[in-house]
Amino acid sequence: MNPNDPEGAIEEAAKAYSNWGRWGEDDVLGTLNFLDEAKRREGAALVRRGVSFSLSQRFDMNGPQKGWRRRTNPVHTMLDTGTDAALGNQGFPHGIGGADDVIAMPLQCSTQWDGLGHIFDHGFAWNGRRADKVVTSDGDLVTGIEHMAPYVAGRGVLLDVGQVIGTDRELPDGFAITEDHLTATANAHGVTVGRGDIVLVRTGHLARARRDGWGDYAGGPAPGLSFTTAGWLHGTEIAAIATDTWGFEVRPNEFENAFQPLHQVVIPNMGLLIGEMWDLDALAADCADDGVYEFWLTAAPLPITGAVGSPVNPIAVK
Repeated sequence: MNPNDPEGAIEEAAKAYSNWGRWGEDDVLGTLNFLDEAKRREGAALVRRGVSFSLSQRFDMNGPQKGWRRRTNPVHTMLDTGTDAALGNQGFPHGIGGADDVIAMPLQCSTQWDGLGHIFDHGFAWNGRRADKVVTSDGDLVTGIEHMAPYVAGRGVLLDVGQVIGTDRELPDGFAITEDHLTATANAHGVTVGRGDIVLVRTGHLARARRDGWGDYAGGPAPGLSFTTAGWLHGTEIAAIATDTWGFEVRPNEFENAFQPLHQVVIPNMGLLIGEMWDLDALAADCADDGVYEFWLTAAPLPITGAVGSPVNPIAVK
């Protein structure tokens, strides 16, 4: 990997790890095709204790966003309140009252999935389609995230790289997680990673942000996957992967004058579903306690027609 040639590295990896046409020219699911009925039965069989964990950050004004590319934290507004009910000004009969609310937020401001229409490579979207024919001002007309809503449930695997490789269960900013790190972590946890799995990679970055303040969590330096993991992501045939970081891949990126080169390979070329800003700390603590790093995981995106990303409240059950 030549750090001075991101264009060449991206082109080479995109060609080597492309899944274009693998599931037909009309495919809208990408690597979710690996997550079949048998894999869901395998995942469901992992529920033994019945303990569950939400892997989502809270959606509120205290989130990490600082306005980059118009991304803001959620704004929650009440439309009707208990005060309205107590004053009797809601116009309902026989004393009934109620509350209603509304939320305004970018779909990728907190715990979320990147849809297949989120990133393009030289003007092309997933499966070789022209980007301008896929995502317009009307939204993602082809691979909108609503298509994925029924399918994101199966065997989850936690790779707590922060615990195995890091110091005090955290990786420093700019730490590039390689295939060797992922393999060593899986071995330490006694788990395998393979076809149809939903892989969760904990770095400790979110824990650090909560302790020290958000700072540049949304867009600044962070640990993350190395560009060199593209081959591992392709070869393992995982269905999806999520991290506790804003950008999934290591930041700063490993090339001069590059922005999210691993995204550019794995979303439009590989068709990989990527999750970001997941809260993995409570789950990781439980896994460390009982030594079990696999579980049933359900993480359906909201079926927002034409969206290129979606908030999600993933639930892991052990």
